[in-house]
Formats: sequence, C-alpha cells, structure tokens
Amino acid sequence: MRYAGIIGLVHHLALAEKLVIPAVEDAVSLQLARFSDYYVDAANETLESRDVSDDVLAFEDGPDLEQRQAGSYWYETIAHQGISAFNNNPSTYKVYRNVKAYGAKGDGVTDDTAAIQRAISDGNRCAPGVCASSSTTNALVYFPAGTYIVSSSIVNYYATLLVGNPNNPPTLKAASVFTGFGVIDGAQYQPGGVLPYGATNIFWRQVKNFIIDLTDMPAENAATGIHWPTAQATSLQNIVFRMSSNAGTQHQGLFIEEGSGGFLNDLTFYGGKYGAVFGNQQFTVRNLAFYDVVVAINQIWNWGWTYQGITVTNCTVGLDMATRDDNGKEVVGSAVFFDSSFTDTQVAFSISRNANSMPRTGGSLAIENVLLDNVGTAVKYAPTGAALLAGTSGSKTINSWVTGQVYRPNGPNKVAGAQTPVVRPASLLRSGRYYQRSKPSYGTLPSSSFSSVRAGGAKGDGKTDDTAALQRVITAAAASGKVVYLDAGTYKVTSTISIPANSKIVGEAYPVIMSSGSFFNNIDSPKPVVQVGKPGASGIVEWSDTMVSTQGPQAGAIMIQWNLASPSGSPSGMWDVHTRIGGTKGSGLSYADCPATPSSTILNNNCRSGHTAMHVTTSANNLYMENVWLWTADHDVEDPQLRQITVYTGRGLLVESKVGNIWLVGTSVEHHVRYQYQFRNTQNIYAGQIQTETPYYQPNPSARSPFSLISSDPNLDVSCPKGSASPNCAEAWGLVVKASKNVLVYGAGLYSFFSNYKTACSAAGSSTLCQQGIVLYDAAGTSNLRIYGLNTVGSSGMVYRDTVKLASYDYNINVFPSSIISFSSTA
Repeated sequence: MRYAGIIGLVHHLALAEKLVIPAVEDAVSLQLARFSDYYVDAANETLESRDVSDDVLAFEDGPDLEQRQAGSYWYETIAHQGISAFNNNPSTYKVYRNVKAYGAKGDGVTDDTAAIQRAISDGNRCAPGVCASSSTTNALVYFPAGTYIVSSSIVNYYATLLVGNPNNPPTLKAASVFTGFGVIDGAQYQPGGVLPYGATNIFWRQVKNFIIDLTDMPAENAATGIHWPTAQATSLQNIVFRMSSNAGTQHQGLFIEEGSGGFLNDLTFYGGKYGAVFGNQQFTVRNLAFYDVVVAINQIWNWGWTYQGITVTNCTVGLDMATRDDNGKEVVGSAVFFDSSFTDTQVAFSISRNANSMPRTGGSLAIENVLLDNVGTAVKYAPTGAALLAGTSGSKTINSWVTGQVYRPNGPNKVAGAQTPVVRPASLLRSGRYYQRSKPSYGTLPSSSFSSVRAGGAKGDGKTDDTAALQRVITAAAASGKVVYLDAGTYKVTSTISIPANSKIVGEAYPVIMSSGSFFNNIDSPKPVVQVGKPGASGIVEWSDTMVSTQGPQAGAIMIQWNLASPSGSPSGMWDVHTRIGGTKGSGLSYADCPATPSSTILNNNCRSGHTAMHVTTSANNLYMENVWLWTADHDVEDPQLRQITVYTGRGLLVESKVGNIWLVGTSVEHHVRYQYQFRNTQNIYAGQIQTETPYYQPNPSARSPFSLISSDPNLDVSCPKGSASPNCAEAWGLVVKASKNVLVYGAGLYSFFSNYKTACSAAGSSTLCQQGIVLYDAAGTSNLRIYGLNTVGSSGMVYRDTVKLASYDYNINVFPSSIISFSSTA
C-alpha cells in the first residue's frame, strides 16, 4: 500500500454511528504505512476485473487424496433446508453452499479461486464496496476436506461463515504467484484505500476449521494468511497458519488493523515474520500457539486486549507492543496477558512504556500466571534494550507484574513491577488456570444424531408461528439424546421456548428465534423468550450459533433466562449465541418504525422491545459463555446510509446466581437503558474482555425511562438525586457489582460516545463528558472485585463506590480512552 494513498482515507471508525476518532485514524494510518508491502494492489482490483480461471497449476507435493478425503463430517450429509426468511427471494436464495458444487476441486492441483468466489457471491449478496450491511443475505460456505489452490484472495462478504471439515481441515494453499491482501480477505480495501462496510460494523461472521498455507510463496514475499478487520459477533476458530521459517521471511499469519471486536481462539502459527498483527479497539484472544515465528504477536495499536492461554515457543519476541508515533507518544493502550507460557524465546514482552510516557497511561500491561522456560528477557524496554524484568535459563512463573496506573481502591499509583496476584477461587480453575472450553463441533457424530427443526415441522419463514413445532423437536431431542439442528431461518414464537436439561442445540448460519405478540409485551409481567431449565432444574445444556430477537413492541421479553444448575466438573456452555433487538428487516423496529429523534422528548412505546437481554437466575450455576453479544441496535442494518434508530431495551446481562462459577469469555452488552452488566448477590465470576456502550439517545430520555425501577435495578435516585444531579448523571451503568464476591474482570472497555446522538462529549479534550459514572460497586456487600485493563470513554467518573468517585478520567488519559491497568476493591 502506498502511504500517500491511505493516509487520511481510513474509513471512519463507526460509519453508522457517525463517529470520527482522529486518534484512531492516525494510529491506523501510521501502522498501515509500516505494512505497505503487504497491501499489494487489491484496492485497485474489483471482483469483476479478475482474470482467474480454473487453471491447473504445477505443484510438486500434491496431497494423498485418500488421506485428504478421510474423516467425514455430519454437516456434509445432513439435509440442507435452511432459508433466509426476509431475503427478497427466500424460496430460491441459498444459505448453504458447498464449494465443490460451484466447481472447486480441492485436489491440490487445480486453481480453485474463481470457484470458491462463486460460492461466496452467488445470490445477489452484500458484496464489499456495493452494500453497507445486511441481515438478509447470510450464507454458510462449506469446504470439504482437500487442498484448495488459490492464486488471489478469497474475498469474504457480509454475514458469511466459511466453514471447513473439523475432522480433516481443508487446506487453502497460496500459489507461488499469489497476489492479494490475505488468502482470505475479510474486508477488501476498495479503490481509494477505504475499507468496506466500516470496520466497527462488520458483524455475524466466522471462519473455522482450516489450514492456511503460505509455504509455496517465496519467503521474501510480503504474504498474509487472513486479513480480518472486524467487529462483534465474529470469530476465527481452529485454524493453522503455515509460513516460511527461512531467514528473512516476510510472511504473516493474521492481520487486523481496525474495528471493534471481537474474538479469536484455537489458532496455531508456524514460521513467519509475524504470527499475528493486531490493531482494534478491544479483543479477546484465547488458546493461540506460536512456533518458530520471529515476532509471535505484533500489537500495532489498541485500547484494550485480553490474552488468555497463549503459548510461544522458539520465537525471537513473544508480544511486541513497543509502538510509538512520530511524536514519541504511545500508540498501544493496554494489554492483559495471563495463564500463558513462553519457551526458548529471547524476549517475552517488548514494551515502550516508562514513567514519563505520553499519554499518561499509554502502553499499560498486566501479566499474571505466565510461565517462562529458557527466556532471555521477560520484559524489555525496547527504546534502550534494558531488562525491566529478568528472564531465566531455567523455569519460573511471573505471578503478577504490571506497568501502568493502579488503584487499591484509591489512586492513581504509578506502578512498574510485581504486585499481589488475584485471589482466584478454585471453582473457576482447572490445573491452576481459568477454565476454558471451545465450541463443540460434534465431529464424531453421524448426521442421524441430529434433529432438524424444519424437518420436524417448523417453517422458519418469519411469518408462521413456530412455537409448538420448535418445542416438540427440542423436547424430543433431549429425551432421545439427539442434537437439535436449528436450520437457518427466522422462527417466530408467541410463547416461551423451554430448553430442558441435557439439550444440545446447534444453529446454521445464525438462525433467529424471534418473539412476537402480546405474551411478551407486558412490561409489568416479563416472560422469557428462551428459558434454559425450569427454576431448580439441574443438568447440562450446550447451545451454539443462534440469535434471539424480537418483533415489534416486546416490553416484557426476557430474551434468555438461564435457570439451570450444572455440575461443577461439567459446566453448561453457550457459544456464539447473541441477542439482537431491532435494526433488521422483519423486526418492526427499523428506521421506518423507530428513527432517532434527538429533537423530540416524546417516547414511542412501540419501540420498547426487550425487558432484559439475559438473566442468569439465583438457581443457575456453572455456566460458560463465549463470544456472546447482547445488542440492541443503534442503526438500521438494511439502510444504505445505516441511519440511527431509537429502540429501548430495559436491561442487559443480570447475573444473580447464588453459587456462581460463571465464565464470560469475549462478551459484549450494548445499548440497554438501565445497565449493561450487573452482578448481584453472586460470586465466583470470571469475565474478560467485557465491552459496553451506553445508549446513544441518553439523556433524552434518561435511564429512568421508559423502564421503571424494579427491585434488582441500581437506584438512580441514590446516585443521581432528582433536582440536584447533573443532566448526564442518570445514564446506563456499564458495570454494576452489588453484594458479590470474587468478581474478576480481565479487560473491560466501557464506552459512552454520545449524548442525545451528539459526539462532542466523547471528543478528546471535551470539558463536559457524556455521562458521570460507568462502574458502580457497593462497599457493604462486595469483596474481591478486581479489574485488570479498565478502559472507559466519555465518563468523567471511571469507578464509583456507592456515591464516592474513586477514579476520574482525567488522571488516567490513554490513547483515546482513560485506563487503569489494575483496580482492586481492597487495599
């Protein structure tokens, strides 16, 4: 990429939000200039201009076809009858696409680029540079086992899942003459150097179960495995990146330069100059392994990043976050790195932060429970090469080490050194690390072990009442030990769907369970749309790849109510399950129905939809949630201009489990009226990274309406007395902790960008911020609250204990947010 061609042209950070953050644009432009060799000429090439035929290329080491065709997978053989209910042509539009049906061979010889692209693009889909976003052209593109040669980038489209066979992952092998920015380009730069869609609005997509092989490309070529600017409800999972280990290699596995993510897990990198290059507002990455890479992770910018379960072996540098701009200011905000190991590596962490760094909290880092085995330097100050923390020729563990500003609970205290580690409840751990579990693929099961809801009588057309049909299939499957297969579609329900203990449910391309009707519209008598276990029930439930939504006014809808108590040794799990309220075709809550009205104080009760996004009740316990996004839409996804809307949802995630043992891995809760996260009368919570946004319309109305105070809500009349509090006081809390213990947060991005749809309150240097406080906990009942990597935007008070402001934004300025690297409720 030519630096002059991209500087100043980076897409606005939040297109739909009409939010421009110069600090982010500058950081992205600076880093893109550094990586100009990797860009090639993709921005000047349209899909239509490609000259890619199904040529046969010469390769010396074609795969053993018998070996590559082994390991069948149930998803290949199950009947594919999913639909996109609100597509313009639902009867003919294909959600499922097998690349071989479009001409791909997967034989390790034929150039399959064009065939794969046909499978992705078929059906007038939301292409980059043509469409802003869409909820009606979702697709799942399946790759059977094989080796697929590609000579240019596979360009991904909006709301597209690329899925390989997990039993025998297909290889996407770059030809020696490959050109493009990524074997998979998740957001192809358009002419003029602009990202399509807007990186903070790229939702609902996955890539999983692949081998990305760059080894036939010359080592000196600037080659990229996956280009992945992205936002929420997206993931990369179970991918191996193979790159050249030759001296001078320029290969890089994964490149992310922008967005508001996000989640990655189970990625393995072999060779290359960079394993992963990371730049994004915030992200959670889990279970990444790097072998023989020059720099395992190059952190080029961020606000906050959570690294869990990272393995680095035989690399020069593990995490390089020593990044400054031309004025000597830090570009990386903060990182939290834990439950990880470095082996035979020269430098584990390379940083540029010191006591005089600007901004004040830039480049903050927290390390906890990290094992070193033959590591030259644990933490290096890159500008001078000095060792801030020594390595070892043997083995040792970094129990806890931070650099940044610390509150215990008073502060700020500028720290660069060891600190007392978090007291971790044993019930949250396995072998000394936080419990983690990847989304199941059910790869050992035959297709006969799955019960399709459409085969069982549900229509999924967004019009038919599918309540009874869904319930029949779910109940029968649990009784017979089968897995419920939610075919792609929108399943309208008019009363509660009950998921009994011992259920396993997997969705295809994010099927939607959509509540509708009067049953869910009584604000004073809320009802669950999906209820997992009756109160007092026990057992295990596994649920993945599904959305729960509403249609029209649903003021009494509790989107997900989780009552189930699970065994401590076998927690229940929820992976890639999201709530989505408004902003889509068929929701009755689009721009035509609920436009933003900043100049009016009239409340539209037809736009009250959703009482609570998710409630983990008192009887529930032992629940693992990964990559879950609870979202009330701020804009109309189908609108070409992505215009803003006003939809009111009362509350976000409420956890009241008495026993606790709740794991929240890469979760996000946005745009709920009274709060986003609340942990109340609970215990033993692991959360990282959590991310929130305050509703854009507040304080018009304030968080007091249109959902009245109930017993579980924090009382705004205490924190914001009527008549005396400032206008920006009574707004949604990002995080509330009430009468709880052992709430352990490893990364939090809590943002308030708007005040009645205006962004001046979150701009750097603003004299009046968007809201008064964003984190609240009580002194009387809460103990062992720890937050690593707290990053806030637009809130003058970062942390309140009852009515006392403990941390102010202006003492903790970072690259754009304000940051505290470690907060403890006790000294």
